Amino acid sequence: MLDRVRCLMRRVWRNLKQSPVLCTAAIGTVAVALTIIAFFGIVVLNVQQVTRQWSQDIQVIAYLEQSPSASQIQAWTAKIKAMPEVEKVVFVSRDEAFRRFQKRLGPDAELLEGFGPEILPAAMEITLKPPYRNQAGVGELVGRLRQDANFSDLTYEQEWLTRFDAFIGLLKLGGVIFGGFLLFAALFIVANTIKLTLYARRDEIEIMGLVGGSSMYIKTPFLLEGALQGLVGGLLAVAGAFGLFQWLLKEGLAGFLLISGIGHILFLSLPQQLLLVAAGTALGLLGSAASLRKFVRI
Repeated sequence: MLDRVRCLMRRVWRNLKQSPVLCTAAIGTVAVALTIIAFFGIVVLNVQQVTRQWSQDIQVIAYLEQSPSASQIQAWTAKIKAMPEVEKVVFVSRDEAFRRFQKRLGPDAELLEGFGPEILPAAMEITLKPPYRNQAGVGELVGRLRQDANFSDLTYEQEWLTRFDAFIGLLKLGGVIFGGFLLFAALFIVANTIKLTLYARRDEIEIMGLVGGSSMYIKTPFLLEGALQGLVGGLLAVAGAFGLFQWLLKEGLAGFLLISGIGHILFLSLPQQLLLVAAGTALGLLGSAASLRKFVRI
């Protein structure tokens, strides 16, 4: 068994040495394609940070006609917090609402002279859990609240939510389309690059088939060669993505994230880096398999 493995590895190494230009082209293709995908992924990852920050501002506010008693506040708070969409409930009294209004007016707060807290209603500010901070989650919560007559006057930024959901959807769709296109292009180029290698060795492949070599015996070195090229390309893509991150993205995104209230910039996590390397290996393996179909019967 060990001898067969050594024989396979020698054949793989010999194949790589015989076609250094084609081998380099295949590795470079995988590396460039995955580096671009990783670059786009880092941008999306940090933009998602911003959207998560924005989503914290999504609230449903229930205005109350009368200021409730302490026992009513406690009962209503417990009832609302029991709803699956709700993360936090804050009661805002008329006095607190009036203070906030004054603070918001700033230098123009003198316009409120002669008015008291009675001009503003008390309210329950309801913050949603992260999975429900979208149009569907808010809609479910509002539907539950409206079943109680005490919470008939509800307000939430419906137009902003619609735009927010559209932005997230567009971001995800763009990532899928762009990433899929690059992966397909990389697979196509890798397959054709390996096909050129096989054309150069077609006599050798035919001879191995004539002397009784099984299809698996013939194919395995080429499959391993493609997987190895993809693996090296994936490792180079991680290194290239890190270099671009340090050189371009770190400074470019810093100002944008600082304005948005995000304190740090994210690079790909270790599982995401391993996924990138695995994607490169899979690209090389699939490219080899696709090319071999025309040379070796399966």
